[in-house]
Amino acid sequence: MPMIMGMSILLACQTLGELVARGLTLPIPGPVIGMVILLAVLLVGGGVPQGLRLTGEGLLRYLTLLFVPAGVGLMVHGTLIGRDLLPILVALVGSTAITLAVTAWVLSRLQVRFRRERG
Repeated sequence: MPMIMGMSILLACQTLGELVARGLTLPIPGPVIGMVILLAVLLVGGGVPQGLRLTGEGLLRYLTLLFVPAGVGLMVHGTLIGRDLLPILVALVGSTAITLAVTAWVLSRLQVRFRRERG
């Protein structure tokens, strides 16, 4: 029964995210908005309910299965990917570099704040 509650929470957050994304015509995918909603609910609730924890652990146990469709897509669309390999590589390397830079900047800001608070 707790796993049904956990899955219900995940699906409710995703559905709410989809509704927000489509209702406001946002360029952000509904599941991403759903994750933000889930984060807000968990922060307000003060923790992860047991049912949600069990569901998340169950999904993570089989996470590798989610890579099968991506692998099949690479094999099926290999020629298309080969034609556009340069833009794909530029996007991957660029987005990775931006992510690393933003993460480093946020970490340095948090360290400064933490040092100030500790005195």
